[in-house]
Amino acid sequence: MEGRREMESRLRMELMVFLVLVLGFSSRSYGAVSHSTMNKIYRINKEGPYLGIVVPNFFEMNPLLQSTSFVADQKLPYLDFAGRRFRIGRLEDKKVIIVMTGLSMLNAGISTQLLQTLFMVKGVVHYGIAGNADPQLQIGDVTIPQFWAHTGLWNWQRFGDGPNDELSLESFGDYTREVGYIKFSDFSNKTKVGTSVPNLLNSAWYQPEETFPVHGTPEVRQHAFWVPVNHKYFSLTKKLEGLKLGSCVNTTCLPRTPKVVAVQRGISANVFVDNSAYREFLNSKFNATPIDMESAAVALVCHQQNTPFIVIRALSDLAGGGSSLSNEANTFASLAAQNAVDVVLRFVALLSS
Repeated sequence: MEGRREMESRLRMELMVFLVLVLGFSSRSYGAVSHSTMNKIYRINKEGPYLGIVVPNFFEMNPLLQSTSFVADQKLPYLDFAGRRFRIGRLEDKKVIIVMTGLSMLNAGISTQLLQTLFMVKGVVHYGIAGNADPQLQIGDVTIPQFWAHTGLWNWQRFGDGPNDELSLESFGDYTREVGYIKFSDFSNKTKVGTSVPNLLNSAWYQPEETFPVHGTPEVRQHAFWVPVNHKYFSLTKKLEGLKLGSCVNTTCLPRTPKVVAVQRGISANVFVDNSAYREFLNSKFNATPIDMESAAVALVCHQQNTPFIVIRALSDLAGGGSSLSNEANTFASLAAQNAVDVVLRFVALLSS
């Protein structure tokens, strides 16, 4: 696998050189990428390969950029492309390219694809803060899930149909009942006699994503729901579990010192979950711990591109409240972001060693 990725990187590099040479014969570029930008990409890739660092927003990225472990490249510290800034440098003495995605699955997917299309990237680390679906954990804990899923792709079933009724277009292979569903009447207020009544919203069935792997046949779809992180990357989690993390903001401290925890599953969707009923459903149905709006997009793009990846998410709140710390997310959000960065720094150092 490693040799194959190196060969792919070399082929990508040769393609970049070819494009630069072709563009060099003309004083004007007619493509989406200008001659000047292609030149810079060539110069950057000449020093590769890199570890890609993908982060949702400034709030989570700034602690990394301000760390003494990050050193920006002196000659070409960044490249701006398609509304994104790709920061070039070293982190724990490992060559990295850092990109901020912005909020949502779409932004995360676009940024991750651009990162891997433009640059020689041998792996991706995605990090940030997340809501927590597991009341056994607390604010500040840093979770590293083994699997990620996008839970925002639904087939919303018509009223009157049930679990044994075929979904619309299911027979064509477009949709499935394999993953499971949420029945909205289960969350209705009970009647006076303690029974629930049918809900016109009926049920929504969770669907796997259609994927088109880079080594697959073009336009021939595959499906993926649970996407595993890289096995080698995940195996390093045990070496992170004893890492000392911050527990106080000024004089306000958490009940216990936060910890690094390897968990089974994390989920993402274009939904900010601040509802305890849905949080409890996601935890019981999928055994999910971190809930966010970007990680599964990063996972799916890396899965399609056959790029090793891992996701590190620090818990900033118990989604929907319900704990003694439920109103203190604003207080500890900066702590959670810093804890995520501390784990990333240690992870990258372990990769380098």
